[in-house]
Amino acid sequence: MKIADLITWFEAWANPAWCESWDNCGWQIEPGILQEKARVLVCLTPTLAVMQEAIAENANLIFAHHPLIFNPLKSLRTGEAIAEMVRLAFTHKIGIYSAHTNFDQVHDGTADVLAQILELKEVTPIVPTQGGLGYGRVGLLEPFLTLQELLATIQTRLAPPNLIFSPSADLQQTISRVAVLGGSGAGYISAVAKTGAEAYLTSDCKFHQFQESRDRNIILIDAGHYATERPACDRLVQKFQSLNLDWVQLSQKDEDFRQFFA
Repeated sequence: MKIADLITWFEAWANPAWCESWDNCGWQIEPGILQEKARVLVCLTPTLAVMQEAIAENANLIFAHHPLIFNPLKSLRTGEAIAEMVRLAFTHKIGIYSAHTNFDQVHDGTADVLAQILELKEVTPIVPTQGGLGYGRVGLLEPFLTLQELLATIQTRLAPPNLIFSPSADLQQTISRVAVLGGSGAGYISAVAKTGAEAYLTSDCKFHQFQESRDRNIILIDAGHYATERPACDRLVQKFQSLNLDWVQLSQKDEDFRQFFA
């Protein structure tokens, strides 16, 4: 499959027109590769380490969830990471394409994959957008779990380096309804409260957002940005493999930009 055909297929599924106004979905760098056979390296975040991996693997497309370029560039200078990415992309003819808020909304996107990992039933979006799609997912646990069992399940299945949750008087309380949203989802706490969810799995939560959740009787669970979104990248690789591409692989150089001192 040619890269142009792959992008056409993807955009029919996750329309870049759904991208939020502050976001930057679609081509980040396209160095004249549309008619090449697709050799795709999928990653969460396009970094220099991922670019070097793509060069080593003879890939011609880095397909990323996070955009390389969020804000309009004022300059490109030697020694800057984005400038180096641009130089290497054109030198080695490696495109960079990002699917961000459009990929968050779709079936088998970031939120859906989290819901599937927790085996939620009767799943609906936290915030609907169009056609049954939307941001986040909320559904039922079957069977119900205690909070301790839910936290242990998240730790086992997502393997976050650090798992933070709201203070709770009873780890043995029963949890039946859970909301999930991969990446930075603390801004959706008010919407989650309207769904009746008892627990909310997301990431990048601040101190007072834990307070807000407690005051709304929601157990806020922060598993980290990388752990909550990386599984959707793996699912995307599986979808691409079904298209019989020349080569596709999940990046082994993707990074969680946080470390925790033991």
